Amino acid sequence: MSETAAPVPAVSHITSRPRSARISLAALQIVLGLFYAIASALPKLIAHPSAVEAFDKLGWGHTGMYVIGALELAGGIALLVPLLDSVAAVALSALMVGAFIVNVTVIHGPYVATPLILILPLALIAWARRSHTTELLRLVRRRA
Repeated sequence: MSETAAPVPAVSHITSRPRSARISLAALQIVLGLFYAIASALPKLIAHPSAVEAFDKLGWGHTGMYVIGALELAGGIALLVPLLDSVAAVALSALMVGAFIVNVTVIHGPYVATPLILILPLALIAWARRSHTTELLRLVRRRA
């Protein structure tokens, strides 16, 4: 009897990490997505008095508050969409850089380090899901 070799399936970028790492990364994305959508964007979008006060202090008014809230909501949702998660993490990181600068230069509040702390898991997501950005670019180029 001769032995036949079974074809070895190609390992995709999704399965190249251990299962526990994939689950942890997905959980991190869910937690951050919910944080940005509910804890961060919602107070701005419903014009909670604390958000109104903060944006009035900045001189950005309701318009700035709604724009930032909408960006955070879009980023939070996009973190949960596989093809958009890496791009969303980069965009939210850029938003957090702006939040840090505003906190340091204008607000001088007790939460100056919060945006910098949030950049760390966002950077991890952006790096770990970078292949999704490649896929997204491929799709966009194909349609163009």
